[in-house]
Amino acid sequence: MPPQRPQTAIQYILILNLLFSCIVILGQSPPRNFLAADVNTIRSPVDQDILIHFKSPPVGTCTTYSPTQKQYTGYIVLPPHKLAPIQQNYYVNTFFWFIEARTNASSAPLTIFVNGGPGSSSMVGLFQEAGPCEVVEIAQGKFGTQFRQWGWDRSSNIIFVDQPNQVGFSFDKLTNGSLNLLDSTVEFPPSGVPAGQPDYTQLDGTFSSNNGNSSANTTEIAAHAMWHMLQGFLASFPQYNPAFTRNNTQIGPVGINLFTESYGGKYGPLFAAHFESQNALRRSGKLPRNKTLEIRLASLGIMQGCLDDAIQGRFYPIFANNNTYGIKALSLADQQNAASSYLGPNGCQQQIQSCRNAVASRDSDNEGDVASVNQLCKNAQDSCSRTVIAPYLTSGRSIYDITQKIPSPFPPSTYLEYLNTAELQSAIGVAVNYTESNSAIANAFLQTGDQQRGDQISQLGYLLSLGVRVALIYGDRDYICNWLGGEAVSFAVAAQSPAYSPFYSAGYASIVINSTYVGGMVRQYGNLSFSRIYDAGHLVPAYQPETAFTVFSRVILGTDLSFGQSVDLSTYQTNGTANATYTSKAPASAKPTCWIRNINDTCTDEQREKIVKGEGVIVNGVLYDKASDWQPPGSSVSVEAGYPGSMPPAMTAAPLESSSPDDAATTTVNVPTGVYVATATPSTSHNGSPSRGVAWGLNVLLCSLAMTMGTTYLW
Repeated sequence: MPPQRPQTAIQYILILNLLFSCIVILGQSPPRNFLAADVNTIRSPVDQDILIHFKSPPVGTCTTYSPTQKQYTGYIVLPPHKLAPIQQNYYVNTFFWFIEARTNASSAPLTIFVNGGPGSSSMVGLFQEAGPCEVVEIAQGKFGTQFRQWGWDRSSNIIFVDQPNQVGFSFDKLTNGSLNLLDSTVEFPPSGVPAGQPDYTQLDGTFSSNNGNSSANTTEIAAHAMWHMLQGFLASFPQYNPAFTRNNTQIGPVGINLFTESYGGKYGPLFAAHFESQNALRRSGKLPRNKTLEIRLASLGIMQGCLDDAIQGRFYPIFANNNTYGIKALSLADQQNAASSYLGPNGCQQQIQSCRNAVASRDSDNEGDVASVNQLCKNAQDSCSRTVIAPYLTSGRSIYDITQKIPSPFPPSTYLEYLNTAELQSAIGVAVNYTESNSAIANAFLQTGDQQRGDQISQLGYLLSLGVRVALIYGDRDYICNWLGGEAVSFAVAAQSPAYSPFYSAGYASIVINSTYVGGMVRQYGNLSFSRIYDAGHLVPAYQPETAFTVFSRVILGTDLSFGQSVDLSTYQTNGTANATYTSKAPASAKPTCWIRNINDTCTDEQREKIVKGEGVIVNGVLYDKASDWQPPGSSVSVEAGYPGSMPPAMTAAPLESSSPDDAATTTVNVPTGVYVATATPSTSHNGSPSRGVAWGLNVLLCSLAMTMGTTYLW
């Protein structure tokens, strides 16, 4: 039977007093019944086991450039045992948010966007990075969304997926509990406020079970669930299947683009390889062709990917001491000590190899069900985190942006408040309160040592052999998945095939973003590219939206990444310098902004103490000393921002109502779309970007650091 309906959750109103001030903010709102009358339920046309619950959010929920762009939100529901022979005795309710391209959605490419973690919600990608809208304050106690100029819907249909199960809005079973904002833990059943905490720091709501056994605990298992999820979506929304034609009775292959980030360096290659293995089973007749879709990848983009510590691990201490910003986060002596810990007897590198040997001989299916193998791989992960990566933490600098001290306020966490309003939850038909990360899922992956199991490099080589475009994209301010390690990964991938030996001799060319700006450097040969993006931390699209969009679009269009021109990728290679040597001056560290729903990442010790003591004032989710410190948004916001059911006043076009997945995709013209094509490199080779700070990162690594060192750097 379908998952149980949500039970009641307690709504709270936060009132803090400072002197004569009293401010009310939005609280933990109970999610509405996600199977309400305006939520459509259908079965997948190709697999009757799969249910799809979906709706079209009201205009203004996520404000796009044009209100005629269709959106769908909902759940793809897999019943227990759907992933057999993998043990799965739980429901998988995977949340998705789909947005049409701004123009010609019926013929636009389709992109799947998946954040990392493991345990990170892809709503990070939607609202803080590449989605069509961003959340803004409209007034005190009121949030809305405004159009994002460089959203990736500018050139593609795009779907953001909360995976694996229990991440973000996804869930196994609906469970009432209490969220403690001070440590981001959820207790079941709902409990009273812990002694010494203000009432507002303990929120009752509806969540997933947070049972690590009711979700994937390895990337391999997550890949199986993702394949089934896409089968359900693509069959139910055929108008966005790039290979579909309405008059064709045959089910053709689906050419899609998969973009991932951070721990997505693990997800992306394995997901794609699994899709191809399923394609092979279809061709051999072991999977029924009339009940499955072929999912053929056109391109795989990995942003700030942590793919393989056996390759990237040695670059942590190097980057910390010798980076293009001149920052010495580690002394030379500490760098050498960390390097010795990586290379020495029974060090990080050797333990990774021991893990992989054990996986190959005793858990070749990577299902994480062999305790002795899990322990070896977990030991390797703990060792690498503690001795190679963690020494950097003594610098007090952000692991996501070496130029910034912690805590750093970028990107803003405004969207966390918005996604927990009853207004938003009703608009998108969700079943649970929103959390940005799920520590239970991060810990489940940690316990199997998934991060060190790795076969991602050979999988990328395999994808290249199939003609898939592989783009590795790295901001040069990130430490935790730094670009030096990413560059080493690109060479390791090229080494998988003699056909890609010219990649080594390809030089670095400028990535020309517009007539005056160079956004980075790229080495490209054939379908393989490595891009260094200037002045970008861990979340590249948040730091450099125009550059990230331009690189993304050139990847999915199959052009050269330097100028965006049409080329023959079978022979194309970049020309330029052998190394990307550009240096930049580090911006000043930004003043922290303490977000009540992201205390661990955004609040100083002093601010945290103030919260515990019940001091200060919370306005729109932010801690202030006094009410007058909050500044209302400018008048333009009320004109440009919408909210669920209300179109921004600046928009005049009427929205298209849509309630059926069979509705034709929208076709529009004369909108900000397309990607810049350069003919020459600007005379001004690089213009610096505004200072920006901390971004979302690699939960499993930080969880490992927390367990091995007792650090509070969790999320």
